[in-house]
Amino acid sequence: MKLSQLEQGKTASVVNLADLTSDVRKKLMVMGLLPNTEIKLIRRAPMGDPLQVEVRGVSIAIRQSIAESIEVM
Repeated sequence: MKLSQLEQGKTASVVNLADLTSDVRKKLMVMGLLPNTEIKLIRRAPMGDPLQVEVRGVSIAIRQSIAESIEVM
């Protein structure tokens, strides 16, 4: 499933970041978003974009379009 489909408050494990451009993938990896990393969807903005997620104890905001390219399990 994609990160954009994850329910609020649920936790998943990152499987694949391959659908992203290399620049975006590198930025996310620097922030700790690596394969096999646990990610929790904290909440969605009122209009659905961006998503607030927690990775390795750090809260980050990810655009809906990027979340649709991140595969989680």
